Amino acid sequence: MQQRVSTGIDGLDHVLCGGLPPHRLYLLEGDPGAGKTTLALQFLLAGVAAGERALYITLSETEGEIRAIADSHGWTLSGLAMFELSALEQQIRIDAENTIFRPSDVELTETTRALLRRVDEVAPDRVVFDSLSEIRLLAQSALRYRREVLNLKTYFSTRQCTVLLLDDRTSDPGDQQLQSLAHGVISLHQRAPDYGGDRRQLRVTKLRGARFRSGFHDMAIETGGVQVFPRLIAAEHHAAFERMPVPSGVAALDSLLGGGIDRGTSTLLLGGAGTGKSSIMAQYATTAAARGERCAIFAFDELRATAVHRADALGMAMSGHVDAGRIVLQQIDPGELTPGELAHRAIDLVEREHVRFIALDTLNGYLHAMPAEQHLYIQLHELLSYLGQRGVTTMLVMAQAGMIGTMHSPVDISYIADNVLLLRYFEAEGRIRKAISVVKKRTGRHEDAIRELSLGSRGIEVGAPLTEFQGVLTGVPRFHGAPSQLVAK
Repeated sequence: MQQRVSTGIDGLDHVLCGGLPPHRLYLLEGDPGAGKTTLALQFLLAGVAAGERALYITLSETEGEIRAIADSHGWTLSGLAMFELSALEQQIRIDAENTIFRPSDVELTETTRALLRRVDEVAPDRVVFDSLSEIRLLAQSALRYRREVLNLKTYFSTRQCTVLLLDDRTSDPGDQQLQSLAHGVISLHQRAPDYGGDRRQLRVTKLRGARFRSGFHDMAIETGGVQVFPRLIAAEHHAAFERMPVPSGVAALDSLLGGGIDRGTSTLLLGGAGTGKSSIMAQYATTAAARGERCAIFAFDELRATAVHRADALGMAMSGHVDAGRIVLQQIDPGELTPGELAHRAIDLVEREHVRFIALDTLNGYLHAMPAEQHLYIQLHELLSYLGQRGVTTMLVMAQAGMIGTMHSPVDISYIADNVLLLRYFEAEGRIRKAISVVKKRTGRHEDAIRELSLGSRGIEVGAPLTEFQGVLTGVPRFHGAPSQLVAK
């Protein structure tokens, strides 16, 4: 297996299939503010932590500015050698005034000599040049700029050193000279959605002679440094598990589902607002927690305290499970989340905390949180496939538009889920009632009956099939029987 050096960022190492091949020259490119300097510092500090010599050459920022960035992340730069171009700049300009050569030629030559002299003194294992835009300005021509970068590559090829060249892409967008010279290219991208914080992504566009995970990967800059959330590939996460029914704790509900939903499947709870979707999901979560399983609920639309209070009022004792850590209830800020970060959180819960039940409440909030994201349904499908292959039971709550009569879903994702439970309002005896039915179960038989659903102090109750009603799913049924068949009398 090819040797790799860690970048100091777990997610990026995963994208690079272990890290960067050592003793090569790499290009790290991105617009200003994309996170190049932060990522480069993490790369160098990872080397220092491993006992390597590291050198940071700053051509555009002062050493004080670099240290301020490190302080903002709580890092110490002890053990890291630094070289600041501005310390030599004044002397170079004075020398340039006393020569027959063009000042730019003298500045570039002297700058390059000073840089390489400092490299010889430190003899580093890792080097960062931040950034090449200064060399591009001094070169003043594309030909000379390419020659200077090629000279750097030739110089470092004789030394056991891994080099990162930072570039802010201020040159012609069609200019790919640096990409052709570098052994590998990592591109950072940043965009501003219509609402919420900036979205950042990372892409490895080139890595000669080495495997890597292609495509765009979500990333974020937080206190503590850059985090990379590798694109989820479900096929890489197969795991053996025993398939068995997952009980809800409500016998009539399990009967409706032909014995219960199966472990490792996904279930869509579909219906209008207030029909009991979140309550059924909470019933499954608290029942699993009572069995000793760990559960996680991602709440997009509801406050954490409200969700717990509602479940407690139905006799589910969710607060006790939350306090004991058996149920992890994470309230999601819809303006800040990316699909990659959500998948990363789910993977972390499954693989590190052994969570076996995960719910998204609601999918409406998930979709509204990321309206500008492309291929969101493919990412959701990949997440559900991963969870299924790990034996995790998944529940998706989706609210339909409307109360009575024809209902409309914001999107159709019923084809993704293994099971679909449909909840409806209907009117009987001058009261608003709820009905529940199973319209899909991939892994076995289920009842085709429509039953009444009741939520109260006694918890969730599912009544007998509504055989004397017609048109319940339309919301305007016709009743042909006796009132005694109803649960909520």
